[in-house]
Amino acid sequence: MSPLRPRLRVLLPLPLAGAYDYRVPQGMEPPPLGAFVVVPLSGRAMIGVIWDGDADPALPERKLRDIEQVLDVPPMTASLRKFVDWVAAYTVSPPGAVLRMAMSSPSALEPPAARAGWRLSAAGRATLERGGKVTPTRQRVLEAMAGELDGEPHLASAIAAAAGVSTGVLRGMADAGLLEPALIARAVEFLPPDLKRTGPQLGEDQQVAARAMREGVAKGGFGVTLLSGVTGSGKTEVYLEAVAECLARGRQALVLLPEIALSAQWLERFEARFGVPPAMWHSELGSKRRRDTWRGVAEGRVQALVGARSALFLPFPDLGLIVVDEEHETAFKQEEGVVYHARDMAVVRARLNEAACVLVSATPSLETLTNAENGRYSSLDLPNRHGGATLPSVQAIDQRVTPPERGRFLSPPLVQAINEAIGRGEQAMLFLNRRGYAPLTLCRTCGHRMRCPNCTAWLVEHRIQKRLQCHHCGHAEPIPPACPECGAEGSMTPLGPGVERVQEEAAELFPDARRLVMASDTLPGPAAAAEAARAIQAREVDLIIGTQIVAKGWHFPHLTVVGVVDADLGLAGGDLRAAERTVQLLHQVAGRAGRAEAPGRVLLQSWNPEHPVMQALISGDLAGFMAAEADQRRPGHWPPFGRLAALIVSSEDEREADQIARDLGLEAPGGEGVEVLGPAPAPLALLRGRHRRRLLIKVRRDVAVQPILREWLSRVRVPNSVKVQLDVDPVSFL
Repeated sequence: MSPLRPRLRVLLPLPLAGAYDYRVPQGMEPPPLGAFVVVPLSGRAMIGVIWDGDADPALPERKLRDIEQVLDVPPMTASLRKFVDWVAAYTVSPPGAVLRMAMSSPSALEPPAARAGWRLSAAGRATLERGGKVTPTRQRVLEAMAGELDGEPHLASAIAAAAGVSTGVLRGMADAGLLEPALIARAVEFLPPDLKRTGPQLGEDQQVAARAMREGVAKGGFGVTLLSGVTGSGKTEVYLEAVAECLARGRQALVLLPEIALSAQWLERFEARFGVPPAMWHSELGSKRRRDTWRGVAEGRVQALVGARSALFLPFPDLGLIVVDEEHETAFKQEEGVVYHARDMAVVRARLNEAACVLVSATPSLETLTNAENGRYSSLDLPNRHGGATLPSVQAIDQRVTPPERGRFLSPPLVQAINEAIGRGEQAMLFLNRRGYAPLTLCRTCGHRMRCPNCTAWLVEHRIQKRLQCHHCGHAEPIPPACPECGAEGSMTPLGPGVERVQEEAAELFPDARRLVMASDTLPGPAAAAEAARAIQAREVDLIIGTQIVAKGWHFPHLTVVGVVDADLGLAGGDLRAAERTVQLLHQVAGRAGRAEAPGRVLLQSWNPEHPVMQALISGDLAGFMAAEADQRRPGHWPPFGRLAALIVSSEDEREADQIARDLGLEAPGGEGVEVLGPAPAPLALLRGRHRRRLLIKVRRDVAVQPILREWLSRVRVPNSVKVQLDVDPVSFL
């Protein structure tokens, strides 16, 4: 009887309950934990990872399948495997679904593509060793290939450059048998940052903060630091010193940005500091670049990387520092698939890697502020703008007292301020967090409103493209010449402004001003964002008109006036964090003004200037505002003083969605410190053709919500046609 072969657990990137058991084939050494392997599953080959834990010894031998192949790629580290398991447990997701995010570039697991090159043949080596008769040019080639090129295969262009000859010489040597063809593994070179370069001159406050951050990284181990400071205080330059310290100690650094595809100026700052650009990771990368970057990270050839939230799952072998810039941004929350918050998961990954974590913001989230106040995070603050610049003055324009002219959206005081700034040769900005031309189109005759057939949402007019579009599902249709309800021709009217409509009004009010619209529709990627930044810095633009994109870290030294067209926009609805988000967004927008010598001025058009958000922005007392927010949430155990989790039930059949939501409501957990709200229709009750119902569970901070969720869901049978999505720590309530 042959001895039993070793068994191993293999986790597959599928939404399965856990790892499957496989057998090591005869003659194969058992692969190590974390190895990427090819295994059979239901008649097809799948790539998985050798996972921690013992295989089931009771599983009959006949039910086991053999591992087919071990891939030639560095194994997944123990810290990343623990991270996958931790994220799965916290978000109540299948571990395989989380693993899929860590295997986001399957082609990187394949052997690198090879290119045709040349190497010394046996005759060529003999000629070099014995001093055979060759021309001086051929002799230089032989010596270069054996010396400077280390005897390894190289491209013809590289050999010719090293030897100072033409590629024709190489062809002649190949014909003479001195060279032979050879394949070269294609490995993209990631240039190492130059640590000998010095950064820009730091101010006194910056030096103190930079020294503290360097010391924190140098001592090693896990720790979280909140780096706060007013807009324009030079937070980026400070944390780049922490990056330099991390790299100097031979470890890898990761910087997370909320909108990496739009961060042209940040990339310029990094390159100015280190002489080379960082590796990048975001959704705009092509498949080839993703493959090369993933492999470069795994092999340790990528030392510094800047990325979007998904970069957290890259296979860093020795991650020493994670920086989360603009940590308050909701863009760090992944809302589809595995629902997680990259800011919170960055702290977890840093702990598992014994790495430092830095959370950066001019307007920190209440969660982060509370952790700093409780001593869980250390904190550093930069209270002054760098280089002698001062914070802009902020004032509200009461729309009830000085409203815009009939049919317009810009009030006279705002128009005057922009005219004065442009007249002085300065730049101005108009901010409205609403894309398109108008958020609603209706019929003047019968009142019919154009709405999305797939979502509970109005269609947004995009006049330039001559279409109505849903910003939730992407549905688009032409602007109708007549009302589809009553047939009245020419009766469809846009209501409310979007940035396109503000641009149209600005063209009438400031006809000589050179205007630029900055929105996701007009800046589709990194190249467009870089060109916009270049044009503004080169003073080829007088008036910038933008959505929330303009709030994310831009530095425009000649911008002195910022006008917020509708400062009340984010305060509508019952969102728990509506006021906090609005004050953060508008403070960040205001921070674009007056970042150089000329003072800045911010004008907030509001119908309710007495609102605490407006008063906080005018007074600059953000700390007082956040303290008041905390006082409001603490008694009811609302985050960050309690925990929330949402259950979103969705189905194409409305009755089915209602039934499962009711069943979940009837089985809702109770007990001390546990409260369930709902079920109720979601604000977006129809989204992408699926009817949605929401339940919300609130628990005290000391109660673990995940076991409650698992037990709750186990009591209700959910058909395959219904989806129940869990969102632990929700930031959106749509």
